[in-house]
Amino acid sequence: MEFLVGAVLALTISALATVVGLDRDRAFYPTLTIVIASYYGLFAVIGGSLHALMLESVGIAAFLLLSLIGFRFTLWCVVAALVGHGVFDWFHGSLIADPGVPSWWPMFCLAYDVVAAAYLSGLLAFSRIAAGSNGVMQQAKEFSHRIRP
Repeated sequence: MEFLVGAVLALTISALATVVGLDRDRAFYPTLTIVIASYYGLFAVIGGSLHALMLESVGIAAFLLLSLIGFRFTLWCVVAALVGHGVFDWFHGSLIADPGVPSWWPMFCLAYDVVAAAYLSGLLAFSRIAAGSNGVMQQAKEFSHRIRP
């Protein structure tokens, strides 16, 4: 059930972001990835474990860095970060003893991560959004030429 809910929620949120236009901004998926990664830190605080928080912070920092690199250079790094976080979810219980993590969370988050990564990779593959930051600059130049008399 956790896998199904995570997958459906990821697909729904991603599709809504496309319909409304939120994902036209390159920052959408990197920000989403940073928030996703930060939940394990929240769970460590809820569980009252400073040791778990320190360990979770290492993972959070890694996904934060990959998300920022993805934002700056290519959103394919964000796809990798989302898939990587799904793998992290799979092994999380074996790596970090975090008493605040709900038993259903790793499966839910894994499904969400993988579906969001697949959706983003589809957007990139079909050129619905620009993968690289130079695409943003090119779009800005084209827009400025269209509005000039």
